Amino acid sequence: MGLISLKSYIEFVIKMTKFSMDTHQSSMIGSRTRVQDSCESGLCPICIADCPIFCEVSKSALRGREVLYPRREFFGNSTAGSPKDFGFSFSDFQIQFECRGAQGIEANEDKVIFPNVDIATKWGNIDQKLPIVIAGLGSTYVAKRNWNGLAIGSALSGVSITIGENVVGMDPDSKFANHALYPRVIDTVDMKNRVETFRKFWDGKYGDIIIQKNVEDTRLGVFNYVISKLDIISLEIKFGQGAKAIGGEVRLESLERAQLLQKRGYLVFPDPTDPLIIEQWKAGLIPDFERHSRVGLSSTEDVLEEIDQVRSSGAKNIFIKTGGFRPAATAWIIRIGIEGKVDGMTFDGAGGGTGMSPVSMMNEGSIPTTYLEALVVGCLDMIKKKSPNTTIPSIAIAGGIANETQMFKSLAMGSPYVNCIAMARAPITASMKAKYIGDVIDKNEGTPALLKILGFPKENDPKSLTLKEVFVEYDNLHRVYNGKSIPPSAIGVYTYFASKLGIGLKQLLAGIRKFKLDLIDRHDIAFISQRAKDVCEKWNLGIQSQESLDFELVKREIYSGIYSSTSDLP
Repeated sequence: MGLISLKSYIEFVIKMTKFSMDTHQSSMIGSRTRVQDSCESGLCPICIADCPIFCEVSKSALRGREVLYPRREFFGNSTAGSPKDFGFSFSDFQIQFECRGAQGIEANEDKVIFPNVDIATKWGNIDQKLPIVIAGLGSTYVAKRNWNGLAIGSALSGVSITIGENVVGMDPDSKFANHALYPRVIDTVDMKNRVETFRKFWDGKYGDIIIQKNVEDTRLGVFNYVISKLDIISLEIKFGQGAKAIGGEVRLESLERAQLLQKRGYLVFPDPTDPLIIEQWKAGLIPDFERHSRVGLSSTEDVLEEIDQVRSSGAKNIFIKTGGFRPAATAWIIRIGIEGKVDGMTFDGAGGGTGMSPVSMMNEGSIPTTYLEALVVGCLDMIKKKSPNTTIPSIAIAGGIANETQMFKSLAMGSPYVNCIAMARAPITASMKAKYIGDVIDKNEGTPALLKILGFPKENDPKSLTLKEVFVEYDNLHRVYNGKSIPPSAIGVYTYFASKLGIGLKQLLAGIRKFKLDLIDRHDIAFISQRAKDVCEKWNLGIQSQESLDFELVKREIYSGIYSSTSDLP
């Protein structure tokens, strides 16, 4: 074993050992062991009967299936993500800056400045001001409760947002007509409100509202409804997500709601029509019900036929969203998308979600994001090598991407195919925090600690803070949208997208002297770890190590002033 690979192996073992200990102190499920030197099973070396601490096993003995999911007391006001170190991430790459010339702009010192970088792109046929799309935010309470901020913030930023699965089915005010097999939706409140919220601030040009569907949505006729009644032209077929390989799951807080959704065809546990369960619910023994979506079955013929049907219904943009399924399944979905001539495909890596994903699936299942992107790009390279004229849809990568350096590296690693980054948890965080700060200001409950975090002088009165002071983009937005009331949550999403990520990405692109987003390529990053080397070489990505990148050019530059011709080079 070589020195580099031995070092990499030792580092990997240390990381995995640390993770095996951390998994026994799980903040996601609210459990921990009594002592630190716990066994791989998650049990203490000596388990005692009167232990006051709840490990995963002891908590499971009381709460059973609840312990499969992130802590139920935070459901609806939280998102969840795996703390696991997958051994390979975007941090295993370094961005390669340049100090000569400029591409995509006139070589004029007054123009070669980072504000002039063009980061506009397309998501399918949709023009976008930023290479960001909010991934499917469906019927989960955290998505619904933060929809105003997310939808308005997306519209203000000029990016697309996807309404996820089960929104129609979960809406208690939806109306349905009888159909041969399943009821078909004819009217909604929640879906209409979500679409109208986005369009209220939409400029009609940049970004769009995209509607996603799963098995239940198909049965309820959601696509036909949103096309015919809401003038939706962008639709997405879902094959799962990186957080889990099963259908969507949420908690239901009332017996009536559980019975309604079971009547609409959803899987609800425990059975809300069982007399014993009803009795237990009334006695307060059951805290809530679980609603589950079906996994669904797919075949090549069925999916291609469905894509044709969606296109014939008038859709202008057809997308596919898929999770980090095993490599062969992922390759099949890639092939289906290309054969079906879809406009865009989102590949979502492990392991976080906005709903009620099993913790074990987030930690131990799905392909981690960087591995998944390497797989996708490797497959697309194979297709282009075999058939150069093949049209590749727009590709978006999702899964834990939350800052501009991760965005840059994903776009570079995935060039020329990846032109968008899909996000969900990060913009939800921006919306939730901005809404919270808005409430603090509204109630005059600012604190000295808040002043310190935001960088205000100590002598300022924390209780007199205003939205204008707190949000750096407040004036810009209200100058453009004079007369429109923009909620703090939306200002937060816009500021995160346009100010932080947008400007940050422009600075990085200016650093490599490329002033248009589509000029980025795989030579703009280099790998710095053995695991990254293994992955890049396995998929023939053409990304080089930091020590080998430009090696021949380095020699040429060094000797060019010494030797009269390049033929004299050593």
